[in-house]
Amino acid sequence: MDQTLRGQVWQRANGCCEYCQLPQEFDMFPFQIDHVIAEKHHGQTVEENLALSCYHCNIHKGPNIAGIGGEAGETTRLFHPRRDRWLDHFEWHGPELVGLTAIGRVTIDVLNINTPVRWDLRHVLIESGSWLSEPA
Repeated sequence: MDQTLRGQVWQRANGCCEYCQLPQEFDMFPFQIDHVIAEKHHGQTVEENLALSCYHCNIHKGPNIAGIGGEAGETTRLFHPRRDRWLDHFEWHGPELVGLTAIGRVTIDVLNINTPVRWDLRHVLIESGSWLSEPA
């Protein structure tokens, strides 16, 4: 991936993870460029298929494009930052990210977004006034 494409992804995301919305400045690990549709699923390395992701979200997402969720254990696709609007699928309840749709709930589950460590980090950032848990 060339530097121009990498820069475009970073600029579009405003330096925030496109899944959990955490800004890079508050994470100890460098953010990564995620293939929304993994290369193993024939996803291309083009701007429309790339998202800025924190290490935590990216390592949990891996090549997944869906998860199992809901009462019926249905297969549900993950949130797609290029096709979906974040506010349609998620909202903040303090430091907890809540899924408003099956897509949101499955994404939170697969990406393990509300782990105690991440919840605690967001809580500290909100309490200090450093991060208001509002989507970028």
